[in-house]
Amino acid sequence: MSHSYQVEPARADWPQLSGNIYCIGRNYADHAKELGNEIPAEPVVFLKAPSSLRRLAEGPIAFADETYHHELELVLLVGRHLKSQSDVGPDAVAAVTLGLDLTRRGVQDQLKKKSLPWTIAKSFAGSGMLAPFVSAQGVDLTRIDLQLEVNGEVKQAGHTKDMMFPCYTILHYLVTLQNLYPGDLIFTGTPSGVGPLKRGDQLRVFSDALKLNANGRL
Repeated sequence: MSHSYQVEPARADWPQLSGNIYCIGRNYADHAKELGNEIPAEPVVFLKAPSSLRRLAEGPIAFADETYHHELELVLLVGRHLKSQSDVGPDAVAAVTLGLDLTRRGVQDQLKKKSLPWTIAKSFAGSGMLAPFVSAQGVDLTRIDLQLEVNGEVKQAGHTKDMMFPCYTILHYLVTLQNLYPGDLIFTGTPSGVGPLKRGDQLRVFSDALKLNANGRL
C-alpha cells in the first residue's frame, strides 16, 4: 500500500506526508483542568483528516465566520516505518514543528454531551496549521519550549517537560495499536491558555529550543 498523500509538493520545510495524523488530547494537566476534563490514565488519541492541513500562512478554512479555540502543539514527523509492537528509537522522529489544532469548542462541547465523536469540531479545512519543519537530529524532545502570540500578545506558553505523556511514551503507545509510517504526523497536545481565534488574526509561533520563529495569519 502506498502512503504518499501530501497537501502540496514536498520541499525543504514541508516534507512528504503519509496522510495519517494522530492527535493527543489532554496531555498537559493544566489544560485538562482549564476545560474541566479528567486527567487521563493513558493517552487520549483522535484523528485529523489530511485535508485539514495548511501552512501557518493565510489560506482556506471552513466555517470562516466562526471563532475557534487555538491549541498550540509540538508536532512530530515520523521518520521510518515502525511496526506494531516494535521498539521506538531516537531515529523514529525525523523532524518537528509547531502547529495549531483549531477547535470548534462549542461544537465539541455539544458532541461530548451527546457522547458523540469530536470529528466535526477537530477535523475541517484549515484546522491543522503547521509552521516550517526543522530536523529532529540532536533535539531533546523533553526540553522544548513553545509559545503562541495572537495579534502581538502571548496567549500560550508551555514546555514539553510538563507533558503527562512525553513524546516517546506517545510513540510507544501508538505502536501498540498499529504500524506507524514515514510521514505520519503526531500532534502531541496543548498547554493551558487556549482561547478564541478568528479569521484575520495575526499569529506568531516560536521556540528557542527549536530556533523556530514563524509568522502567519488565520
